[in-house]
Amino acid sequence: MSLPPPSTHRAPAASERRLRDLYRGLSAPDQETLLAFAEFLAGRTPAVPVSIPLPEPIPRPAEETVIRAMKRLSATYPALDKARLLNETSQLMTQHVMQGCGAVEVIDELEAVFARHYQRLCEKPE
Repeated sequence: MSLPPPSTHRAPAASERRLRDLYRGLSAPDQETLLAFAEFLAGRTPAVPVSIPLPEPIPRPAEETVIRAMKRLSATYPALDKARLLNETSQLMTQHVMQGCGAVEVIDELEAVFARHYQRLCEKPE
């Protein structure tokens, strides 16, 4: 298989998607070889410590919708991968919209979810 030269201007998400697609197209033994090579490459350079940005606190308004709270918390915690929060946050949104749980309670829970995920990110061993 001939591959086009890698682009230096490609977004990381696009590169990861391309690598995943290539991986899925390989046979099982070739997938193992690719994984072994990736592990080799990862191990030949010392790990660079990752700097996790501090939260950027945005005051909670007295009257806030759940949607606005999500936007505020996403801006407060820019280091978090929102996809990793999706399951918990969507459950809370469902409780609010479908089950009638109050906005204040849901927002309190959302704040706890974001804070918990940030704490886990900071504690993750390098």
